[in-house]
Amino acid sequence: MDKVNELKEKGNQALNAEKFDEAVAAYTEAISLDGQNHVLYSNRSAAFAKAGKFQEALEDAERTIILNPTWPKGYSRKGAAAAGLHDYMKAFEAYNEGLKYDPQNAILLQGRQDITASALNFMQSHGDIPMDVDPQQMRSRRAPSPPPAKAPEPQKPAEPRVEDMTEEQKKKYFAKKEKELGNAAYKKKDFETALKHYNAAIDHDPTDITFYNNIAAVHFERKEFEECIKQCEKGIEVGRESRADFKLIAKSFARIGNTYRKLENYKQAKVYYEKAMSEHRTPEIKTSLSEVEAKIKEEERTAYINPEKAEEEKEQGNHFFKKGDYSNAVKHYTEAIKRNPDDPKLYSNRAACYTKLAAFDLGLKDCDTCIKLDEKFIKGYIRKGKILQGMQQQSKAQAAYQKALELDPNNAEAVEGYRQCSMNFQRNPQEVLKNAMSDPEIQQILKDPAMRMILEQMQNDPNAVKEHLQNPAIADKIMKLLESGIIQIH
Repeated sequence: MDKVNELKEKGNQALNAEKFDEAVAAYTEAISLDGQNHVLYSNRSAAFAKAGKFQEALEDAERTIILNPTWPKGYSRKGAAAAGLHDYMKAFEAYNEGLKYDPQNAILLQGRQDITASALNFMQSHGDIPMDVDPQQMRSRRAPSPPPAKAPEPQKPAEPRVEDMTEEQKKKYFAKKEKELGNAAYKKKDFETALKHYNAAIDHDPTDITFYNNIAAVHFERKEFEECIKQCEKGIEVGRESRADFKLIAKSFARIGNTYRKLENYKQAKVYYEKAMSEHRTPEIKTSLSEVEAKIKEEERTAYINPEKAEEEKEQGNHFFKKGDYSNAVKHYTEAIKRNPDDPKLYSNRAACYTKLAAFDLGLKDCDTCIKLDEKFIKGYIRKGKILQGMQQQSKAQAAYQKALELDPNNAEAVEGYRQCSMNFQRNPQEVLKNAMSDPEIQQILKDPAMRMILEQMQNDPNAVKEHLQNPAIADKIMKLLESGIIQIH
């Protein structure tokens, strides 16, 4: 399913960049891999609708509803597609059906309100209802039937008479015409012509944020990123003054974010994606924000890498290790790893500290990491074998030593570790205990009242022993008991 998610994100990014054909292609490929995914059909429906292909958008919306009948977004997609086809009753019914599942859904409520107004305007322009009809009455009336099937195109509303318009209406009208011509040129990638028409639209009506957003889109496509940002900022300023829809302002912020992302300035991209989210939260912007945050984190990690600093921290770790101060040694080895995460020796050294602190799970993890970084690093296998021996997992320890011996058959530590594991296989627990108890050093440790108290704490609360392991002398005694088989830590 990783490929499906990858294609879905590709489609989302294309949709966000207004590359509708690319978005449709990505969603279609994803659907071919996962034909039961209702979100993919919903996203493709949105892309078709943005491209003005409302019939295809409607078909995808209906498929979305079939796959997930209780998902409100499927109904909002259907409503938008039906509205694009001027089938206002179908749109109205879709919004109402969706509200049955989510009565407070803002998108569905707004859609129902908008479609009522659209249907009213459409019917007024066709003379179907008087001008003073209450829009609420639309709920009980069916919108006009669509044009006959034989007609090549749906009937368009009659063009308004320019001579009847006020000066303000004329400005809006001519601005809209210029924008439509600009959109047509943009789709053909005739960016020079598109810019000419969008600028003409601004000359007629400088208060519409949409025109600035469209100009910014042209500059983005032409990789004129500084100009793109400038136009978006101008659009936001104009939009604030004219109290434009917050979704349009969010779009401007998001495009600035996309531009900074193209410039690989991920921190600035993050700032503008967050501003866009504060205006209007969409899945596309949220995805983009998450992606740039991951980029920032990786940049910071990479920028922190410094092998020279890592070597200094390693030396400090060695110093504390020799003093028996294993906790401080771990801190310095950890810092060294951050400075040079690809050096297997650093993980091996930290694993040695964890072993002394009886933090065997952490030690094993470090051993596995250093082996992964360098499969021929003998010390990693030997260190792993010692930890597994301390955990009384003799068979796994023997396998680790075997790996070391395959790399160097004469390695003394690996030979001795393998021999000890083999001997332990042949000894039963009673024999192990008997031999250990005959060791004077073991006897001395067990006679120590302080050690007996610590061992009792280990039985009742394994986490309590961690504090005692900060003391190098106690840590050595516990390791001796582990190696002898007197105690086990799992």
